Amino acid sequence: MSFYFKNWWKYLSGVLIAYAIVMGFLIKVPALPVLNETIRNLFFHVPIWFAMMILLVISLVNGLKYLSTGNMKNDYLSVEMARVAIVFGLLGFATGTLWANYTWGSVSDWLVKDPKVLGSMLGMLVYFAYFVLRGSINNEEQRAKISAVYNVFGFAMFFIFIWITPRLTDSLHPGNGGNPGFNAYDMDSKLRLVFYPAVIGYTLLGIWIGSILFRMRLINEKFEND
Repeated sequence: MSFYFKNWWKYLSGVLIAYAIVMGFLIKVPALPVLNETIRNLFFHVPIWFAMMILLVISLVNGLKYLSTGNMKNDYLSVEMARVAIVFGLLGFATGTLWANYTWGSVSDWLVKDPKVLGSMLGMLVYFAYFVLRGSINNEEQRAKISAVYNVFGFAMFFIFIWITPRLTDSLHPGNGGNPGFNAYDMDSKLRLVFYPAVIGYTLLGIWIGSILFRMRLINEKFEND
């Protein structure tokens, strides 16, 4: 019984994601110009990106903890959370691409013209470089220290690329470059009843996957040191 109680948040993750998927397709959505039924992607694309950002924050915090404590467990947790965050980022980019094709036209109309899309691509490249950097350093402590410092730089750049720059320039995304946000697009209470559970569900799922990868890394380290 204690095992099930201890892992309640994992079951909650599954319930919330299942709820978001089912209701995301069944709930009545506002008939808005251009968006139409594609607004249902609000329950998938946006929550996945929110979850990615939260996972990157967890990675950053653990990187900073490593710098202050030297505990390798913080480094392991930092890199695994970043790894899951990047996978979520790729899923978010894929769902965003589908959405953009239906609402903004051909790829050439938005891929190189929208600053948030470009910022997302640059931000992903920054974190890909993070993993390349880790793989190029053999000394464990040196790798952990340099990675933690780079993580601070990478997170700051990612935040600037996808949150700050699009708000300073013209952007196709809602809430950026003078475009109205989803609140102005009739983000009513019915949509919020699906949107926020989806954010929580995907975030918990990411943490769950990251914790599994973290435990696997601990086991591998134990076998290598024995």
